[in-house]
Amino acid sequence: MKAEIRVALVGNPNTGKSTLFNLLTGLNQKIGNFPGVTVDKKTGYCNLPDGRRAQVIDLPGTYSLYPKSRDESIVLSVLADRANELNPDLIVIILDASNLKRNLLLYTQVADLKIPVLVALNMMDVAKKEGIDIDVNGLSKKLGVPVIPISARRNEGIEDLKIQISYANQFALQEDTIDVKSLAPQLIDTIGEEMQVDNPYYALQLAHQHETLRFLSPDESNRIEELEQQYSFHSQKAQATETIARYNYINDLLYDTVSKKETAHKETTSNRIDKVLTHRVFGFVIFFAILLFMFQAIFSWSEYPMALIEQLFIWAQKGVHTLMPAGPLTDLLADGVVAGLSGVLVFIPQIAILFAFISILEDTGYMARVTFMMDKLMRKVGLNGKSVVPLIGGFACAVPSIMSTRTIENWKDRMITIMVTPLVTCSARLPVYTLLIALVVPNRNVWWIFNLQGLALTGMYVLSLVSAIVVAWVMKYILKARERGYFIMELPVYRMPRWNNVFLTMFDRAKTFVLQAGKVIIAVSIILWVLASYGPGNHFDEIEKKYSQPQYGQKMKPSELEHAKASEKLESSYAGYLGHAIEPAIRPLGFDWKIGIALITSFAAREVFVGTMATIYSVDGNADEIQSVKEKMGSARNTETGQPVFTFAVAASLMMFYAFAMQCASTVAVVYRETKNWRWPAAQFVYMTLLAYAASFITYQLLK
Repeated sequence: MKAEIRVALVGNPNTGKSTLFNLLTGLNQKIGNFPGVTVDKKTGYCNLPDGRRAQVIDLPGTYSLYPKSRDESIVLSVLADRANELNPDLIVIILDASNLKRNLLLYTQVADLKIPVLVALNMMDVAKKEGIDIDVNGLSKKLGVPVIPISARRNEGIEDLKIQISYANQFALQEDTIDVKSLAPQLIDTIGEEMQVDNPYYALQLAHQHETLRFLSPDESNRIEELEQQYSFHSQKAQATETIARYNYINDLLYDTVSKKETAHKETTSNRIDKVLTHRVFGFVIFFAILLFMFQAIFSWSEYPMALIEQLFIWAQKGVHTLMPAGPLTDLLADGVVAGLSGVLVFIPQIAILFAFISILEDTGYMARVTFMMDKLMRKVGLNGKSVVPLIGGFACAVPSIMSTRTIENWKDRMITIMVTPLVTCSARLPVYTLLIALVVPNRNVWWIFNLQGLALTGMYVLSLVSAIVVAWVMKYILKARERGYFIMELPVYRMPRWNNVFLTMFDRAKTFVLQAGKVIIAVSIILWVLASYGPGNHFDEIEKKYSQPQYGQKMKPSELEHAKASEKLESSYAGYLGHAIEPAIRPLGFDWKIGIALITSFAAREVFVGTMATIYSVDGNADEIQSVKEKMGSARNTETGQPVFTFAVAASLMMFYAFAMQCASTVAVVYRETKNWRWPAAQFVYMTLLAYAASFITYQLLK
């Protein structure tokens, strides 16, 4: 069904725009990229009171139509390009009622583009608490647009907003805010005539930004440049004149419509909290304590749901073997697809808990404080505070984090951030770490409250942050650039997290993890099962003949006979040959040929390691003894020594390898897409692989 009305949400950062988007669209939303650029595009659908459906587009937050980053440049590109499929029929501008003066600058710019506008006056509860009284009707009359007071966090006024959206084509266009034509009269008139533009502010924006607007042809852009020189147009001077005129308009507007009660100066609650949470000593202690609590919770809270999922897949595997006739197809489904998927989907509870914590930290405003605290430290290693956002975001996934480096204007800072972000422990490493930690670290408490497994996981996360900072410091001296980076950010006030937003984020991220990882897992599991179940020549026939001889039947139990036969077949399979080919290179790290297969397949995605182990040990096992992947790996024995394959030394070595290795094809692709040069992902892959090999080698040799 085609949307009957297209609505764009526009606003400054921290005005509640994303919260409003979630309220309007619920679970009916999709995340992708804007055409031609790697900027997140969030779209969703909203049912209106008149029975129609609105397509809602959440545009990136910006303070002005004059962009400082690629994310912000998207806003004008969508609003100005009438041929763009996302060009809206209506713009909903979200204003922070407690900070109208700053927010109204963007409103006046957008309103002058003459696309129908309505205002969602958000955070009315905060404004009231601060003694700010807004004459909403008076403001609406002055602006010439509907102004709807809402509180997105409290879900107040949303139905009134939907009603106004459904009336979008029934109210008059907004009033002019300033005399745009007076800024460059001849240039605006000429561009209007030649480009067939009937809106003065649209023509002025073409003059300012023609070099970055993708919808203009090279000839059109060159012609605008000629006109600028002809009429001696200076973009920066014109912007300054325009901004002064807009603030004169805003001051008059606020004088007539907004009043604030005079109260004795009282320090805000946020400032009092900041004195503790951003303290130069205690601030870092508190941040570390929060991280420690997060990773303790990831282990302890996920224990029961993970056990339930494990049992579900064991039951499914048995069911496939029971219900289907014995043969290659049954083995493929049970030991390939189901076993492979079980190895990854069992970690959904841990992924959901991780994203819930990240969402809470962002929602409360604490994540912005972490960025602020880390700025000084970042500068010492050649980065700036804006680099912290990708690094913290790297806890979730390196791909969107690398995309978010576009907000870093300084080339050197941005390149170093891109190069070190994949070192931060992402959610794809979480299944690998938790599996290996559960195998070799005892599940018991120390000092009554700390779980040993949680401490081990915390250690891996801290190691990743420290290694990223150290590598950034080294690259500071390798990469050369003269430009300086600046760090300017707004600290939002502390608020209670919006729990519906937290649960929506958990659901959305878990769903994305399942769908994206699931596709790769199924493909890799099928390929791997084929490689592990078939081999060159007639080796499999010879193994069958060997074990059909009477002496084997007399010496071994039937289950032992089947296991020995399966192990020898696996070693003679295509996968076995592949593993043995790389075994000499990885043997010093404590890895055997089976682990070698997992290292190769997990380049598609790190979490594939667990699925590969599940598939390998399913092919290598007994169909009558179906166990969880952890139990299979725990009971695996070295055929030569009889010792466990996964000793503490091997598990620690493996975790070190995955801590540093670039085992992610998606990250390689996004680094190329962001840098437009294969040198950067190639250099990144080489240095991370060497680092992984060295760390793994040293760890195994010290612990074995």
